[in-house]
Amino acid sequence: QVQLVESGGGLVQAGGSLRLSCAASGRTFVDYHMGWLRQAPGKEREFVAGVARSGPLLYYADFVKGRFTISRDNSKNTVYLQMNSLKAEDTAVYYCAAKSGAITAAQDLEIMSYEYWGQGIQVTVSS
Repeated sequence: QVQLVESGGGLVQAGGSLRLSCAASGRTFVDYHMGWLRQAPGKEREFVAGVARSGPLLYYADFVKGRFTISRDNSKNTVYLQMNSLKAEDTAVYYCAAKSGAITAAQDLEIMSYEYWGQGIQVTVSS
């Protein structure tokens, strides 16, 4: 089992920034690829960004490219999502997720079925 706890959400004005953190415990963090996904009211959950367990391999949804940055600190068992230039449409519950196993391409971070999930954290962007 992997336990994931998100923090750093809240209310911010459009154009502002937030940094989400996700602390992992329970298993060897470096064994897991990590992702951030989000779900807005009335919409399906969607992929935001992912980082491979080795770190250098990253993948982003088109709608956050150039605005969001995912990173991980394996020494702290933590993955981050730096969100800049926030828009009202970024308002959602953001989830941290983990997946073990091999991947062959960065795009796998988007389509994989994540095994473990955090409880989610609200991000609200006011326009």
